[in-house]
Amino acid sequence: MLLVTGITGHTGRYFLQELIDHKYEGAIRCIVRETSDTSRLDNSGLNIEKVYGDIHDEAFLDEVTKGVDRIVHIINIRHTLRVLNAAIKNDVKRIVSVHTTGIFSKFRIASEEYVIIEREIIELLTKNDISMTILRPTMIYGDVCDRNMSKFIKMVDRFRIFPVINHGKSLIQPVNARDLGKAYYDVLMMPAKEAKSEYILSGEKPITMREAFNLISNNLGKKTMFLSFPLGFGVFLARAIKGITFGKIDYIERVQRMGEDRSFSHEEAAADFGFKPESFETGIAREIREYLGR
Repeated sequence: MLLVTGITGHTGRYFLQELIDHKYEGAIRCIVRETSDTSRLDNSGLNIEKVYGDIHDEAFLDEVTKGVDRIVHIINIRHTLRVLNAAIKNDVKRIVSVHTTGIFSKFRIASEEYVIIEREIIELLTKNDISMTILRPTMIYGDVCDRNMSKFIKMVDRFRIFPVINHGKSLIQPVNARDLGKAYYDVLMMPAKEAKSEYILSGEKPITMREAFNLISNNLGKKTMFLSFPLGFGVFLARAIKGITFGKIDYIERVQRMGEDRSFSHEEAAADFGFKPESFETGIAREIREYLGR
């Protein structure tokens, strides 16, 4: 049996679509919340068992991993250790777990927690007979429900003058949720012995933040003036806002990372399972059409 977390989420629903398109025949157990929209699961035509519960609850995880041989864990890296411990306890053979390239950030706040989690994961894996592949998406986008480009789209749509850090020269490599759903499926179907311990899942090619903003502006049909600020000034403003709001609004790390290159090669994923993400130009145009339609 296959156990899946996060299947009703942004990238999870594209993983579900891959299971549907490939007519997956095995039993699938999906952890969902009471508030989740499960209509896609209900109408999938697959052999799906929905289980409602709290992924923070170790007793619940212990129960739902019984009889499971594979897990695709999508929902959040912060839950991985609990999932892994339950999997070990119940003799699960393989886990495909979605983490983040944020672990490579030079900023401690962005990466320290992830480093600690993965250090504990490695320790558990060395002591137990279980196979694990970690998938590391870059900045995820693709629909108005994403937490990245959708925010920039709204901001560029609203403001004629748009601030950028250091002329928007830092590199990003956004990856579309559709490409991630396909990658999750492809890695799941690989024999465990052929899969590497981790794969980076990035967009087609690196682009600058300014190039991304220009594409957003052009697709919106807007004439946007981009006003550049030094990184230090942006951090100063973010600190001031945090102080004024007594810590309720904290954009310091986000501003710092606007000056950090976040581009990573997906060469190994391309070689091992044919990962071929679509261009950002294509993906962002689709997302903006969806935004304008709403």
